[in-house]
Amino acid sequence: MAGKLIIFSAPSGSGKSTIINYLLTCNLNLAFSISATSRPPRGTEKNGVEYFFLTPEEFKRRIAANEFLEYEEVYTDRFYGTLKSQVEKQLEAGQNVVFDVDVVGGCNIKKFYGDRALSVFIQPPSIDELRARLNGRGTDTPDVIEDRIAKAQFELGYADKFDVVIVNDELEKAKAEALKVVSDFIKK
Repeated sequence: MAGKLIIFSAPSGSGKSTIINYLLTCNLNLAFSISATSRPPRGTEKNGVEYFFLTPEEFKRRIAANEFLEYEEVYTDRFYGTLKSQVEKQLEAGQNVVFDVDVVGGCNIKKFYGDRALSVFIQPPSIDELRARLNGRGTDTPDVIEDRIAKAQFELGYADKFDVVIVNDELEKAKAEALKVVSDFIKK
């Protein structure tokens, strides 16, 4: 039986990665979508495992050929995107494919797959709480944190375009809610 698609989007610091990593341990036959990028491999990264590594020219050729569900040019000639062919391969193998994408990419994937996809937006309880979480990480400069807050305010405007919004005001509750929503969707 072909798999289904579960799309997660959220502002940075909302707990999305923590929730996705939890779901991956819950026997739901979930597999991450393997994205493509035009950046070179880092460390021990292998082509077709962490990413599909393409040259900027190859990436642009595939964009022109409409081979991506979604893509973004993050910096000049630094692309990230999701290849339709890879997602189809994973679905045909019976995997339930999980996407961790920005809000625009999430909306594009949902539009392409319709009812075969569940889109989930993980929302922080407030911008102030998000700022506190980002500060608490201790990994970003104040300028980077303010950039992330500005982007979060933009992303929050997309929440109503998702099938489900989970407010992560308490992590265990948000994880349980995500598990129920994803389990119910997969069983349909």
